[in-house]
Amino acid sequence: MDKKHDLKRISHVLKHSNADIIGLNEVDKEFSKRSEFVDQAEWIAKDLNMGYVFGPSITMEGNEEGGIRQYGSAILTRFPIKKSDNYPFDFLPRIVEDRALLKVIAEIENHEVAIYITHLSFAPFLHTKQTEFILKQVTQDLKPSIIMGDWNMKPYSSSWRLVTEQLKDTWEEHGNGSPGYTYPSKRPRMKLDYIFTNDFFEVVDANVVKTNRIASDHLPLSTTLKIIR
Repeated sequence: MDKKHDLKRISHVLKHSNADIIGLNEVDKEFSKRSEFVDQAEWIAKDLNMGYVFGPSITMEGNEEGGIRQYGSAILTRFPIKKSDNYPFDFLPRIVEDRALLKVIAEIENHEVAIYITHLSFAPFLHTKQTEFILKQVTQDLKPSIIMGDWNMKPYSSSWRLVTEQLKDTWEEHGNGSPGYTYPSKRPRMKLDYIFTNDFFEVVDANVVKTNRIASDHLPLSTTLKIIR
């Protein structure tokens, strides 16, 4: 929020959250001068001593021959990563900013858990198509599943109702009656960020992390989950 590219500050926030699984949106991988051409997911994962997978939503030619510049989402975790897939949304290619769904399978307490991170479009038509795609992927998994990200939707909206017909909103389950606003970080007045799960989990708690309000334009959302089947 102070126009500074400061990965140490981001890493500090994440470290003090004590999270075992982290989903990050708007991540640059050697993308441009704005992020000093750093592989941001790799840098943060090394600093936190975590495994990670990066999933691009935008890929462009780089300045050097054969080089590429990428932008997207990432999943970091302390748990062993078994495999990963990235699903670009291509419902209207090259018309609006590309989006994608990143999926990681991690081994947690002898369970294979599907972990997803996404960042959905503002455009209503695309938002609905992307939501339907995500729900189809999750329901086909038949695994304990966690779905995180900036959904660009409000609680109780038509899109939110579509999701919560099949998944649990962790904030709705255990947000202690507060609105759970995450944006903008200095004076939040909207809830755009969500963590959803399927019925394999019990939601123990949910919190908005307020360690540093200028590290990002969104405040992080956290939840504690217990695998129950």
